[in-house]
Amino acid sequence: MTVVDDTPGPNARRAGWSMGRASLVAGIALLLMTLLAGFANFVAIEGLTTPGDAAKTARDIAGSETMFRWGVAAFVLVAVLDVIVAGALLALFEPVDRRLSELAAWFRIAYAAVLLVAAAQLVIALDLLDDPGQVLRAVESFTTIWHLGLLFFACHLLLIGYLGYRSGFMPRVIGILLVLAGLGYLGDGLGLLLVRNYSFNIALFTFVGEVVLIFWLLISGRRLTERPGTGEAASVMSPAVK
Repeated sequence: MTVVDDTPGPNARRAGWSMGRASLVAGIALLLMTLLAGFANFVAIEGLTTPGDAAKTARDIAGSETMFRWGVAAFVLVAVLDVIVAGALLALFEPVDRRLSELAAWFRIAYAAVLLVAAAQLVIALDLLDDPGQVLRAVESFTTIWHLGLLFFACHLLLIGYLGYRSGFMPRVIGILLVLAGLGYLGDGLGLLLVRNYSFNIALFTFVGEVVLIFWLLISGRRLTERPGTGEAASVMSPAVK
């Protein structure tokens, strides 16, 4: 008996995922990730961390431990969703260039793995609440590891942007915006590695492509179909809309 894997992953298209379905799955997963990461980072982690003040950080985390734990759980879910997105985008862009699509998927999976390693530092922090200095160091280690992991994410975006630009079914401007977003993360990651006390946030000004991609996947990408007998994408929309 042959078992067909219906889970989006690196072999998603071979498992029967259509381009429209892959686009919808990627869009929904990316939207959920945005909400989860926003809560985890800005509310549960940064909201309870005071840079340079270990005592207050440990006290605030201990006072809102449940929310902090939910933040850690949210980051774990984000990592899982990253793997789903990697497979769904592979299914979407495989007709453009299979090898580059696979490489882009593995870069995103590598980023998800690094994010899990970073989140482990937050779990360690919870076990060290009686030692404020260690708590602050653990939270800072989380941030450093996560930001370095964004180098893998940058490579993913650069490849997806290139594939989108070449695809013929995605507006080229979205591909350009994704490449710019990737360059922003790449600049921040390299800055963290090469510049002491690097604090500039290039990605804050270049992330627009990621937002546009979500809307395109949910609105236009989900309408993509494949022309029978070809690996080319077609759309149910009129040529003028495409």
